[in-house]
Amino acid sequence: MVEVASGVHLVHGSDTNWIVIAEGDAVTLVDTGYPADRQRLLDSLAELGHRPEAVTAVLITHAHNDHIGSAEYLSSTYGTPVLLHEAEVPHARREFLHQVSIGQVLANAWRPGVVPWAVHALRSGGTAQVPVADPRPFPTAGALDLPGRPVPVHTPGHTDGHCVYHLPEAGLVISGDALTSAHPTSRLRGPQLLPRMFDTDRARTVASLAVLAELPADVLLPGHGPVHHGPLAEAAGLARARASV
Repeated sequence: MVEVASGVHLVHGSDTNWIVIAEGDAVTLVDTGYPADRQRLLDSLAELGHRPEAVTAVLITHAHNDHIGSAEYLSSTYGTPVLLHEAEVPHARREFLHQVSIGQVLANAWRPGVVPWAVHALRSGGTAQVPVADPRPFPTAGALDLPGRPVPVHTPGHTDGHCVYHLPEAGLVISGDALTSAHPTSRLRGPQLLPRMFDTDRARTVASLAVLAELPADVLLPGHGPVHHGPLAEAAGLARARASV
């Protein structure tokens, strides 16, 4: 767990990060890790002095299993609203699935790190059925009336409805899988895109880096990898340069 700003913590799960944004007794939670990360998620809240009931909303960057693993649990158990981009709502319901296929994984099994990552993903619930029964689109444009006042920014490509969350006052961006800083299937370190097999539309993923580059921020909280410090425009530019790797 890393405190990156007052009340803002990045928590490293078994392979995926989630973000806890607290104001007093209220919490915004961004992403929830794999299904098998549930106890780690609850423990991270407890370590920060929060009960699950304190989570006013779960914001989802995108509806892959390693990001929505406990979203339905929090929703059905505590009535926590789960919010995401309107294009991602049917994905969260599992009306369709935009996720790397077993065939794509097998075709890339020769790459360093892919087989250990795949084994971990399977053991952690990467192929489990974890639909969100009542995912909701953002209720308004611009800043959300939640702790941290996060601003959703649509960054499609990894999935159709992928969003990052900008916290202008803190000068940081929670980037999900639109921009990462490490991944078990990559030998790179620092700002990068995930390997192309993970993207629904690689061209749109690369194009979304231009959107990220326009956000005034100098702290990046990725869905995978450590916190990255430095101008977001430079991080996005480096990821673009590396995009063919």
